[in-house]
Amino acid sequence: MSTVAILGIGASGVAAAHLALSKGSEVHVSDLKTDAAASARAADLRKLGADVELGSHDIDRIAAADVIVASPGIPPAAPVFRDLRARGRSWIAEPEFAVRFLEGTLIAVTGTNGKTTASVLIAHLLKSAGVDVALGGNVGGGFAPAASMLPIEHPDATCVVLEMSSFQLADIVDFSPDVGVLLGLAPDHLDRYASVDDYYADKARLFMNATAASRWVLNGDQPEVLELAGAAAGHRHLFSVSGIEGQAPPAAWVADGTLRVDLAALGRGDGPVDLIPVSELPLLGRHNVANALAAALAALLGGASVQGVRDGLRTARSLPHRLQPIGESRGVLWVNDSKATNVAATVSAVTSLSRPIVLLLGGKDKGEDLAPLITVLDGHVRAVICYGAAGVRFADDLTAAMQNPERLWRVEGGMDQAVAVARGEAKEGDVLLLSPACSSFDEFQNYEARGRRFTELAGEAA
Repeated sequence: MSTVAILGIGASGVAAAHLALSKGSEVHVSDLKTDAAASARAADLRKLGADVELGSHDIDRIAAADVIVASPGIPPAAPVFRDLRARGRSWIAEPEFAVRFLEGTLIAVTGTNGKTTASVLIAHLLKSAGVDVALGGNVGGGFAPAASMLPIEHPDATCVVLEMSSFQLADIVDFSPDVGVLLGLAPDHLDRYASVDDYYADKARLFMNATAASRWVLNGDQPEVLELAGAAAGHRHLFSVSGIEGQAPPAAWVADGTLRVDLAALGRGDGPVDLIPVSELPLLGRHNVANALAAALAALLGGASVQGVRDGLRTARSLPHRLQPIGESRGVLWVNDSKATNVAATVSAVTSLSRPIVLLLGGKDKGEDLAPLITVLDGHVRAVICYGAAGVRFADDLTAAMQNPERLWRVEGGMDQAVAVARGEAKEGDVLLLSPACSSFDEFQNYEARGRRFTELAGEAA
């Protein structure tokens, strides 16, 4: 290719520019932002030979490029996309640009919740088995780079694991993973999508280029996942924690308290083998048992040995801000699940814990229906503290629906005030759980900053 236009100067846009420049392309980058961070990135790219425009998009120049690469943060209704459509031009997602320069087996991971945990775990299992693996994509949090850095940093990787968001899947054209993983579905990002169906439609694009050789790792406990996969070509490998009724037998499941896989279903052996007891899995929560099953299947399909998978499962570690135990004080276990930015993630956290829970809910309201959360509160949660911008609606809706609304507190102010109330309510043997079901943007820059503050407060309580 001779010219590449890149929309967006965030992490993915910068990575795509580095990759295009490394391949000898003429590179034009544009972004509407003009803040200090954007200006610093622009200066760095100009030094490398890119042309960078901040504050506007030169549609004529972008439309004239051989390849147009879009960053996932740009909304689908943005004027730049409208203008490009009017000129008959299309664009590709940044991860698709990256995989054009990668030869290894491609494992793509998506789903509403658990993507990062599962992606990191798959890479860990492959590495434990001695496979040369590269991890990237939507992982974030400093755990892995944007996809376009992988051809630069790991050009000869035997296996590539990419976490794919719905925003990235929305702009794929020829993207076709060898192994596609769909962990689960739940409403999310309704501040960007007009409906849940629109959100699910972007997830379904994972299957759009399926072939007879495609391998799909699917959550057999969720009918919506199987429905979304539809009649896509390829082989399906289901994982199940609760047991599948009326479906094909799973390829990975829990039997007698042990993680088990059917090697025959994977074309790797004669039948079922045990991996490790659930009690030996270091990750907290029932949903992480599902993540472990999915990761084991994906790793085995990616070339890992059974023993390598066993070793990797035993040495897995919780990622920060994802149902992460951060300390115990006066018999109360503090758990940081700040990454739970939607209702489904909070439901998963609540139902994964066996101890009584004092739950912190709040942040920037996404407008989600709280009904799924309401159904699990009375069975698992001893006290609920609502705070932040979402606090009023959450408190009103939960008070109207809970059997024992006296267990609910509405706290004026932010998370510090909510934690102070929660500490007063927590008893020995409880879990003090931050699993807010909201984004953090009313008070914090991101969920990581929120989780760090919660961890500081836990340290002060010790």
